[in-house]
Amino acid sequence: MSETPLWLQGRTAVIDAAETSAWRDGKTPDYHLSHEVMPGQRSTQHAPDSLEAIVESIVQVFEMEVSYKKDPATWVSMVTEHFRTNVNGGAWASAQDIADIGSYNILIGDSPFYRSGQESFDSSHHIFHKAFPGGFYWEVLEVISPPPVVTFKWRHWGAFEGEYHGHQPDGQTIEMFGISVAKVSDDLKLLEVEHYYDPNQFLGKLTGGCPVAH
Repeated sequence: MSETPLWLQGRTAVIDAAETSAWRDGKTPDYHLSHEVMPGQRSTQHAPDSLEAIVESIVQVFEMEVSYKKDPATWVSMVTEHFRTNVNGGAWASAQDIADIGSYNILIGDSPFYRSGQESFDSSHHIFHKAFPGGFYWEVLEVISPPPVVTFKWRHWGAFEGEYHGHQPDGQTIEMFGISVAKVSDDLKLLEVEHYYDPNQFLGKLTGGCPVAH
């Protein structure tokens, strides 16, 4: 039996296999809160070898790589030269676009509550890490269709315990829900991902419904 490919072994295995030089600022990402806090807050429990668990693991590896690995050539979760993604039918972004602009800026875009064009990769991550100091978690709720075109529902959540663009936190758990459609290769690497969700519904909860003034 062949060994399970690295990108299907989970986030910790991919982190352990990476060279120190692969990380932005040379710092290995720390996911201890995901291991300690997330299990008690998630709304679903998937069997280890279920399609839901596999999809969730692949997306976790993807999120880790685009957030912390500076060179797309080192991203093992996708076929980098072919990968593209978009949100709500908008413009496509490549792996290099994500590395340059940042996943938050691409996945949120411009809205009355967030100006992606005014944020860098680093500042965009700082904004949301500050707003959710206790972690901002993600889970697969349901897989609707299997590979090679995987459609799945998801939930993203965290406790609003830090300032967001001058808006003070209220400690409440902020949730958002969406659907993603991912085309994958025969060995389950990501080729294309389309996301469908309403970022304003989520961002409005951070600002009390009042658009951020810049």
